[in-house]
Amino acid sequence: MLVLSRRAGESVIIGDDVVVTVLDVRGDVIRLGIRAPRSIQVHREEVFRELQKANLEAASSSEAAEHELSTLLSPPAAQPLP
Repeated sequence: MLVLSRRAGESVIIGDDVVVTVLDVRGDVIRLGIRAPRSIQVHREEVFRELQKANLEAASSSEAAEHELSTLLSPPAAQPLP
């Protein structure tokens, strides 16, 4: 981990097109401004973790859902000939 000291108004550049600027420092709260292309997602860590968790849950299947799906995909039972 890189640790830097910055004052209000000072910035850090990440890569070619992400700029993080310290906007304000009040006690133990720091306000940051982040300028990045729209193609780069920027989230607070706790929001990012919740998104990952929700995506994982949405992509996971339950046993009941698997049973229902297998029932829908099973070929119909053969009908006796008259």
